Amino acid sequence: MEKRSSLDPVPCWVPATGHALRHVGIHFDAVRAIGMLGEEIAYEIMQFTDFHAGPIVRSRIGERGMYFLLPPQTATAYRWPRGVEALHRIERGAAFIGVPALDGATWPLDWRSRPTTEAPFVDAGLLHELAVKVAGDAP
Repeated sequence: MEKRSSLDPVPCWVPATGHALRHVGIHFDAVRAIGMLGEEIAYEIMQFTDFHAGPIVRSRIGERGMYFLLPPQTATAYRWPRGVEALHRIERGAAFIGVPALDGATWPLDWRSRPTTEAPFVDAGLLHELAVKVAGDAP
């Protein structure tokens, strides 16, 4: 049987059941990539980290976005390529993303990669490097 990493305790921003909207910039920043671009970036970072990338939320409706959760106040440190958008806390307005529970019915959201004690967030620098590589254009 393969050893799985899990959280103990589960971060306060992960709901116990279903899914919940969370205000970006409080517990995490997020980077969104839509459609195949998001899938390709997620694949690359999963391969690079030996499947310990940190929290990546996948939305299975609409534009089918991939949300990479970064430590708070880190998304704006980079200029992201076209098709990749930083979501962070701003003075006027707010961004929210859906976060699924670790288990149970969470449709239309699920975890492409779960947060673990070893990888509580996606590494922002690595994500930026791979996003630029996959998107094929520098910001």
